[in-house]
Amino acid sequence: MGRTKRLFGTDGIRGTANLAPMTVETAQRLGQAAGLRFTRGDHRHSVLLGKDTRLSGYMIESALVAGFLSAGMDVTLVGPLPTPAIAMLTRSLRADLGVMISASHNPFGDNGIKLFGPDGFKLSDQDETEIEDLMEADLNGRLATPEKIGRASRLNDAAGRYVESAKASFPRKLRLDGMKIVLDCANGSAYRVAPTALWELGAEVIRLGCAPDGVNINENCGSTHPEALCAAVVQHKAHLGIALDGDADRVLISDETGRLIDGDQILALIAQSWARDGRLVGSSVVATVMSNMGLERFLQNLNVGLERTAVGDRYVVERMRELGTNIGGEQSGHMVLTDFATTGDGLIAALQILAVLVEDGRPASEVCRMFQPFPQKLQNVRFKGASPLEADSVQAKKEEVEKLLSGRGRLVLRKSGTEPLVRVMAEAEDAALVDDVVAQMCNALEAVSEPA
Repeated sequence: MGRTKRLFGTDGIRGTANLAPMTVETAQRLGQAAGLRFTRGDHRHSVLLGKDTRLSGYMIESALVAGFLSAGMDVTLVGPLPTPAIAMLTRSLRADLGVMISASHNPFGDNGIKLFGPDGFKLSDQDETEIEDLMEADLNGRLATPEKIGRASRLNDAAGRYVESAKASFPRKLRLDGMKIVLDCANGSAYRVAPTALWELGAEVIRLGCAPDGVNINENCGSTHPEALCAAVVQHKAHLGIALDGDADRVLISDETGRLIDGDQILALIAQSWARDGRLVGSSVVATVMSNMGLERFLQNLNVGLERTAVGDRYVVERMRELGTNIGGEQSGHMVLTDFATTGDGLIAALQILAVLVEDGRPASEVCRMFQPFPQKLQNVRFKGASPLEADSVQAKKEEVEKLLSGRGRLVLRKSGTEPLVRVMAEAEDAALVDDVVAQMCNALEAVSEPA
C-alpha cells in the first residue's frame, strides 16, 4: 500500500493563495520536481501551462515557469483557458506535461495546481507521490546545466484550437440557429471561448459572468450560484441557460422556466441519447456515491448499469478507463465524455444537450427532465483540526442511521478533498426520513468537532 500523499488532494494541490501550500516556493519546487519526473528520452521536453482568471494566477504561473525552466523543460503559456482545454492541448501538442492553475469552483482567494500527463489524463496517485518525494529531495546537481535551461513562449492560437475542438463534438448536420442561450461563465476561464463556440454554431448568446477582474471568479455566479442564470433565462425568454464553473469543467443547466437541471439529469439525458444512437460504449455509466437513486432506476430501464465511485472526477475517469465505457460524471456537474475529452468538459457536455434539444424540437423543461429524483439532502459540517469522522460516537450514530435506512435509502459521509468539511448526504423515498437522518448525523459530528 502506498503512503498518504502530503500535498496532493483529490484534484491536485489547492489552498489559499500566498499561504502554505499555495506559495511561490511550493509552485517553483513543484515545477522542478514535475519537470524531472516527466523528463524521459533525449527529445526537447515541454510543458503546457494554463490558468483561470484569479489574480494569484500571475504569481503561481511565474513560479511554475521558473521551476520548469530550471528542470530543462520548455514552457508553452496559453493564458486563461478551461481545464479541459489544457488536457486537450497537452495531448494535441505532444507536450510531456500539462498544468492548469485553478481552484475550480472555490472563491477567488484560493488557487490550485492540476497536472495532466502526456495522454491528457490527470496524473495517477503514484505519479503524484513520486513528485512529492522529488520536492522533498536534494535536487542539487539534478537540475539543468546552463546550456539546457528551458525557454518560455506563448501559444497565441490556443483559444481557437480549443473552440474548434469543442465545436467538432457537435453533430455536423445540426446548427443552433434560432436558439437563444444564456451563458454564465462564472467570470472564469471560459469567458472568451464558450461564448465564441456557441455563437459560431449559430446561437444568440446572452452573456453573464464574462467580465473577470481577478477577484470576481465564482462570485454569485456560475454553477455554484446559478440563481442569476435561472432568472436571466426567464427574463430573456431564452431556450436554455448554461452555467459553468471557474475552470469550466462543470456545467449545470436551466430550462426555459428557470428550473435547474443537475448533473444526474444531464447524465441520464446523454446516456439515453447515446444509447439510442448506438454510441454508448459498454453497458454502464459511471457516477459517484452522491448520484441520486432515481438515476440508477432510470438507467436500469434502459438496460444500462450505474457504476459508483468515490467523489472526484479523477475516480470517475479511472473507473471509466477500467470498464471501457464513455460516459461518466457527477451530480455537481462534472461530465466526462471520453469520445471527446479526457476530463470533465462543461462546454462539450452542454453541446450534447443542445444537440438533443435541436433534434427533438420540444422545450428543455420536457426534454431534460429524465426522472423523478428521490428526496436527497446534503449538509456540510465545518471543523478545525482532525476530522471528526472516526470518532466512536459518530461511527455509532452512522450504524444506527444506516439500519434505519436499510432497504429504503442511502447515507454517505465523506470528508471534502479541498476544504475542512464533512459532507453528510442522505436520500430515501420519504423526505421526512431524509431530514431526520441528516440532522442526527450533523448533530453527532458537531458534538465532537472543534468549532471552525
